[in-house]
Amino acid sequence: MALYNAEISAGSLMIPESRRIARLLLTHPTKEQWFEALKLDNVLQKKSPATARRQARLIRNRLDTLNDAAWVLIADGAQEVTTQLLMAACIKHSRILADFMRDVYSGHLRRLEQHLSPSKDWETFLAECVQRDPDVANFSDTTKAKMLQVVLRVLAEAKYLDSTKTVRITPPHLHPDVVRFLKQNDELAVLSTMDMTK
Repeated sequence: MALYNAEISAGSLMIPESRRIARLLLTHPTKEQWFEALKLDNVLQKKSPATARRQARLIRNRLDTLNDAAWVLIADGAQEVTTQLLMAACIKHSRILADFMRDVYSGHLRRLEQHLSPSKDWETFLAECVQRDPDVANFSDTTKAKMLQVVLRVLAEAKYLDSTKTVRITPPHLHPDVVRFLKQNDELAVLSTMDMTK
């Protein structure tokens, strides 16, 4: 089983779309109802059915790492709570994002550096990933570049970076509801990855 995959390149946190998918998942749809919501009702409001399918699959895979209680918070919670729980789902779903945060982002933070150095950081990080999972060497340059782009966008959306342009490090304070959820559901590894202030 490969340790890493490139699935994160299919999209960042997609907050409005994830809220809609969370609401849909709370109805526990059958295959037919899922298909109907995507295709006939166009729940994601996409022009292309292929885009809707691809994004919905990625969002569902991420949300499936959490439970109904999280889906309720994601669907109707405050923006900060929704965003941070989507970040938690993203970390659980993408080992590459989780390891980048643990190995690279937190390293910069510990050294009190104010900015990431995206290209250099990413190159060094991927070389380390190849040591753990040789399949990473087979990712195309386009895929690697797209993954970096999405990882930076995710970090910016979740307020870990000021923006994708400045890449200034700005670790957020986790919302108490998010901390409570992660503790109650024994997601301590995710909590420690997200809570860089500890």
